[in-house]
Amino acid sequence: MTRKVKEPAKPLPGVFQRGAVWWIRYRHSGKQHFESSKSTDVAVANALLTRKRAEITTGAFVGPDVSRTTFDDLVTMIRDDYKLNDRRSSERVEIGIKQLRGYFGGAKARDVTSDRVTAYTRLRLEDGAARATIRYELAVLRRMFTLAVQADRVTKAPHIPGMTVDNARKGFFEAADLDAVLNKLDEPLRPFIRFLYFTGWRAGEALGLTWSNIDFDAGVVRLEPGTTKNGEGREFPFGQHAALSDLLRVQRDRTKELEREQGRIISAVFHRDGEPIRSYAKAWNAACEAAGLRGRLVHDLRRTAVRNLERAGVSRSVAMKLTGHKTEAVYRRYAITSAADLSEGVAKVAILHSATVVSRGVLPFGRRQNEDNRKSESQTGGAQGVA
Repeated sequence: MTRKVKEPAKPLPGVFQRGAVWWIRYRHSGKQHFESSKSTDVAVANALLTRKRAEITTGAFVGPDVSRTTFDDLVTMIRDDYKLNDRRSSERVEIGIKQLRGYFGGAKARDVTSDRVTAYTRLRLEDGAARATIRYELAVLRRMFTLAVQADRVTKAPHIPGMTVDNARKGFFEAADLDAVLNKLDEPLRPFIRFLYFTGWRAGEALGLTWSNIDFDAGVVRLEPGTTKNGEGREFPFGQHAALSDLLRVQRDRTKELEREQGRIISAVFHRDGEPIRSYAKAWNAACEAAGLRGRLVHDLRRTAVRNLERAGVSRSVAMKLTGHKTEAVYRRYAITSAADLSEGVAKVAILHSATVVSRGVLPFGRRQNEDNRKSESQTGGAQGVA
């Protein structure tokens, strides 16, 4: 009996040899891929090509570029994104990358799974990192994967849980508190601090002001688009604010006098002897300590301005435009209510209730009881007289 010899497998279209090893060729999303079967057996290459085509059809395709994507590739993508879009927080991102790399560095992107992210979060908490810091690091990781998915470098992003952070401060300044601190500050810092108190602008925005931003004729301070935290331009019409208007005019007169003395142009609105203010933290902390207000922040002035706008009855949409808050959720965190606000509110309600009682002719309980007694006596006497 003649034994039938099994014929060797024939390569499918798209299967070819490089040396003794069989390779496959296929297309996905308009891109041609080449992948080694790592075998000298054509049947292995045929099976690999068949599987890849099935994955493409079902949407489960994982190309060689995806399987090779590493955490360092994700880092490159987010750095390129920040550079391309000229984002202002690139330095902070680098701090986040440094922490993430200490745990995920060298790993494949596909190995950055949800359970590993949870383990990372736990370790950071055990190391004593602030919850707000960890939340930011996770946001950086989430952005990395968003960019990678968009670039088809990973098929999907892992679930990256959020973190609840309750770090909203409650600090604000009453007028007397501010005066106490101002009295302990050096003269060059006083107009700068008062400007923040009046406007609620961020310290960096105020320190970046030049006289070209001040339009005395129109009575407006302007910030150009791209110079603020949210990237939007802003105006503050100081012409309607006598104290702020006086502050800026006095500061301008002092600056002109200093320009004549030094024989040069001083562009900064707030300065020390003509030089831009670079640092103020040490002087601020010392002044707060001396005023008995230890631990207060310059940023508390922003919270105070928001609260003052609320107290004055300024509509929220207008107030947000003045202070530069882009979202109402963030603005609400600054709209702090003090004990004095609560007392004032109750007093207003009491006046309303009192007016309502009088208008309806309703008497307080004691007076009402006496009036009822008099009526009863009158009625009784009248009945006896008839009898």
